[in-house]
This record gives sequence, structure tokens and C-alpha cells, in this order.
Amino acid sequence: MSVLLEIIATSAEDCAVIERAGGDRIELCTALSLGGLTPSAALVQRARAMTRLPIMMMLRPREGGFCYSPEEFRQMALDLKFGLAVGVDGFVFGCLQQDGTVDERRTAHLVKLAAGRQTVFHRAFDVTPDPFAALETLVELGVMRILTSGQRPTAIDGADLIRKLVGQASGRIEVMPGAGVRAENVATLVQRTGVDQVHASASGVEVDPSTRANAGLHFGGAQREQGEGHRVVDAVQIAALKHALAVVL
Repeated sequence: MSVLLEIIATSAEDCAVIERAGGDRIELCTALSLGGLTPSAALVQRARAMTRLPIMMMLRPREGGFCYSPEEFRQMALDLKFGLAVGVDGFVFGCLQQDGTVDERRTAHLVKLAAGRQTVFHRAFDVTPDPFAALETLVELGVMRILTSGQRPTAIDGADLIRKLVGQASGRIEVMPGAGVRAENVATLVQRTGVDQVHASASGVEVDPSTRANAGLHFGGAQREQGEGHRVVDAVQIAALKHALAVVL
């Protein structure tokens, strides 16, 4: 059984590392500590230049929920059109109503704008009040894939629901688990859910020493004695994930 491995990239350098380490597909975003936000135009262009792997571009204009204002949604649509122009392979988004149900009108609009490219409804799915109804709605709207942790903090915790969703989907829409996916649990996750693809961050930390002279000031990075750390992808973790997936029967 071959299981596709999707890895998060937050820089163009990450994209090159993911390809070298054996990743199969990339989700490109920024601000992973906020759940992932839309990457800048320059980042999308440089990422596309750095890898031949499929790139899924995040469309999320802000942190904190998924019910967007008209202006925020216009921005999402414009970002999608830019992604098309520079050759990304798909788009990751989630639009909800105030009650947490799928925003059908906006989701349908983004699917139409994507013009046949891959469309992924991200973990906004995990706060829908009825995941089985949400899955049927997304099938009807033509979404290609759902990214989900099974409505739990991690995918391994939500494995029972993910398995039920895979069964309900019955090939009509792809179901991809994500959140807390690591080498030590990925084989169990695949076996418990029956999925053929997984999503992982494989995150490491790189320290920037430029703030060290005034350690009392903070600029959003992880605090280290040598300076502030920022997120980078970890090739060792990717290789370990690939190895763990290679032995899944």
C-alpha cells in the first residue's frame, strides 16, 4: 500500500527540503503558529521555482475562525487567481457560516474559480456541528479533499471518526488526516483509518541570534538562549515519516 505524504512548507527553502527528503506534496502557508495563513505573492512564486512537487496554496486571510467578511473573501478570491497565474496545483480553504456549517455559496465560488485545480477543505471541517452532513455538502460542491483531525486535537485521537468519514466518502471525496501526525504514530493512524494519504508539519526550529543582545524584547519567535527561533521543516522527521509509511501493509 502506497501512502502519499503531504508536508507543510512556510518558506521556499522548505519546499526544496521537502522534495529532497522524499515528501510527495506540499501545503504552502505562513504563520503556522496561527493555524496557517495565506502566503505572500513572492513566497508563492519562489516556492513554485524551488520544487517540482505539487503545491497546495493556503487561502486564509486571518487567524481566528472561518466566517469571513465580504472584503476578506474578495481577498481570498484574488489570492486564488494569483496562485493560478503562477502555477500552483491546488488551494486549501474553509468557509463557514456563523453557525459553523459549510458556507455553500462561497465554497462553490472558490471551487469554480479553481478551474479544475485541486481543492481542499481544511480543518474548518473540524468545527462543523455535523461532520457527516458537512462531508455530503462538500461532495455536492465538488471539493476534492477534506483535511481533518476527526474533530479532535490530533488525528490519532480522532481516528475513529476519520475511519467513518472514509467509509461514508466511499471514494467520492478524499479524506486526509492531519494534526499531530508523527513517525511514531503514522502507521497506526493509517491502519486505523484506512486512508491513503496523510498531512504532517514535520516542524523544527532554527534560531536567529540577532535578538540576543536584548533578550527582554520578544518578536513572536520561540525564546532560546541564543536568540529567537522560527519554524522550519525538518528533513529528518520527513525521512522518518516516509520510513514508517513504507512498512504499512
